[in-house]
Amino acid sequence: MESGPAIFTGTVFALFGAVLLGWTANRVRHRAPVALGVDRAASAALVALAAVVSLTLGAWCFAHL
Repeated sequence: MESGPAIFTGTVFALFGAVLLGWTANRVRHRAPVALGVDRAASAALVALAAVVSLTLGAWCFAHL
């Protein structure tokens, strides 16, 4: 992978994952729904999993520079 696209992609994945994880933690802390019409625990777990996957992909992109 070329370094320019890898840096951009890793940054996008890392920022998205960090913001999504922070947003989810804030919603759970205030007992607000993460997704409307869905069980709070299930939606928080699914979104947290998506955030961790995104952070992992960002780390993988940075590791392959």
